[in-house]
Amino acid sequence: MVFIGYHASHEQIAPRDLLRYVQDAEAAGFDGAMCSDHLAPWTTRQGESGFALSWIAAALATTRFSIGMVNAPGQRYHPVIVAQAFATLEQMFPGRFWAALGSGEAMNEHVTGDEWPAKDVRTARLGECVDVMRRLWQGQEVDHDGLVRVHRARVWSLPDVPPPLLATAVTPETAAWAAAWDEGIATVAQAPEALSALLEAYNGAGGRGPRVLQVHVSFADTDAEAYALAHDQWRNGLVSPPLAWDLEQPEQFDARTENPDEAELRRAVLVAHDPLDLAGRIADLVRLGFDRVYIHHVGRDQRGFLAAAGERILPVLRDALEETTP
Repeated sequence: MVFIGYHASHEQIAPRDLLRYVQDAEAAGFDGAMCSDHLAPWTTRQGESGFALSWIAAALATTRFSIGMVNAPGQRYHPVIVAQAFATLEQMFPGRFWAALGSGEAMNEHVTGDEWPAKDVRTARLGECVDVMRRLWQGQEVDHDGLVRVHRARVWSLPDVPPPLLATAVTPETAAWAAAWDEGIATVAQAPEALSALLEAYNGAGGRGPRVLQVHVSFADTDAEAYALAHDQWRNGLVSPPLAWDLEQPEQFDARTENPDEAELRRAVLVAHDPLDLAGRIADLVRLGFDRVYIHHVGRDQRGFLAAAGERILPVLRDALEETTP
């Protein structure tokens, strides 16, 4: 059976409210959750950005399901600190924490004042970080001198089993590269042909573990209300990589999405008011080859969506996916 999770968006929702929403998501019947990890929101209208590592500990302590996070070690986060943080989370909540690692975005990483590297350098740096973290989880004292530097580091409080490390990818090239080290792949919804190409590259390179899809949705009582919500809160979805990786400030995303094309925005966000329609559109994407899907409702007030999810959306989506499960 496909795993259906809830995405907790730090960029949009204050940490205290987001903690309550993830608890409500568990009560609504979601199988698990994941969260973003940003220093800044994508746009000024989103207006939040809590510290994910603080928040996820509280979320795991007050729920029973699994919760993962996206993280970019290498610049804002030193890999030794990430390894220590993840080891502590896994020791406290064994089997319930996971992370999806990526090469990062300038909007979160530029604050160090260091040069923002080219994509190939960031990818290589991520590979070094993964190696450092896994050696630390083996109890080694680690020295490393490369794109990241480590001097005689050791993580003393270790879990019985290290947390799984997935990779984030939006291109077939990154997916194929990550297959050599990751324990699953996580991506965001895009055109079906692009998702199929990513999965084909990952599978062809020997990828293992879960195939995770994040889907942005805007759900309301009417189509007009749902579209207005997407227009207000998720126009940043129209700024695609590589540009999205290189912009530094929310105001830059605002400027590039001031007058969005409605058709393009509806492709970036599943705008819906009918649970059956929404479930069918999500199911179509999952059937491309994913076994986990995390649903991100782009509204800042999640109460209506979570109520609808528990009563109408999740049951219909599970039925739709079960009908096509071999």
